[in-house]
Amino acid sequence: MENQPSSAVEQRLAELGMTLPQVAAPVAAYVPAVITGNLVHTSGQLPFINGELTVTGKVGAQVDADTAKGQAATAVLNAMAVVKSMIGDLDRVTRIVKVVGFVSSDPSFTGQPGVVNGASELLGTVFGDAGIHARSAVGVAALPLDACVEVELIAEFS
Repeated sequence: MENQPSSAVEQRLAELGMTLPQVAAPVAAYVPAVITGNLVHTSGQLPFINGELTVTGKVGAQVDADTAKGQAATAVLNAMAVVKSMIGDLDRVTRIVKVVGFVSSDPSFTGQPGVVNGASELLGTVFGDAGIHARSAVGVAALPLDACVEVELIAEFS
């Protein structure tokens, strides 16, 4: 039973064929998350898979919107791993309060909300009503390591 998910949230991820990754080491001078009161504020998470970015470039140029949407889901999975590392169990999350998604965008690309839906839809699937959140989807000129997306979130817990 050692490979069984440790929470209902992780069980829902497993049903989707996903597992929480190891928390990525920060790429600069910051920590992965900070707790204040009953809120976890994550730092921006890149869509690392096994420590590597599998997709790079600007959305609307080198990266299509559907691929970027999948990358946003990967980034928020990494953010969930950070939250778990801070509070021990994702079942303690009572609400995903806010999601901010940054999309490295070609100047002509205006579909940032659709890209960030990759993160929002995954949160809704695994957290149910508690995963419904406020959100910003922002187009930017560039992201660290030429990532196509970056996602941060604020989670409330008990």
